[in-house]
Amino acid sequence: MFTGLTRIDHVGIACHDLEEKIAFYESTFGLVVASREVNEAQGVKEAMLHVADGPSGSSYVQLLEPLGPDTPVGKFLAKRGEGVHHVGYGVDDVAAALEAIGAKHVRLLDERPRHGSMGASIAFLHPKDVGGVLTELVQAAEDPRKGRHNA
Repeated sequence: MFTGLTRIDHVGIACHDLEEKIAFYESTFGLVVASREVNEAQGVKEAMLHVADGPSGSSYVQLLEPLGPDTPVGKFLAKRGEGVHHVGYGVDDVAAALEAIGAKHVRLLDERPRHGSMGASIAFLHPKDVGGVLTELVQAAEDPRKGRHNA
């Protein structure tokens, strides 16, 4: 059952040089890298930088460097330059959220959840139906140390 959005999970920021942007966010804002991954399916190298913890889970800045110019982030950078690429919202059940949101005639870029950063289940909504913002739904992986979701 979809109970709504639980938090802002992360803000995805497209960049040309992942290492340079990590250094900037560490030195400027004191953020710490929580994970680094290469996601071949999405065509990116990424880093999740921890911002804060809240009752519904953690929040992050996600830095995205494209693996090539023909990837979604590569095309975004060519067209718009560096900047906010998408916003990820936490949900308790991404499959239920897709069903409920799709029933409200919001186009789904993903018909079913797929693998995301740090073991999360994710799905994207069409930006034209969400005020021009590429929107990601994130069901965080269960953190066995805390007994709750923690993206």
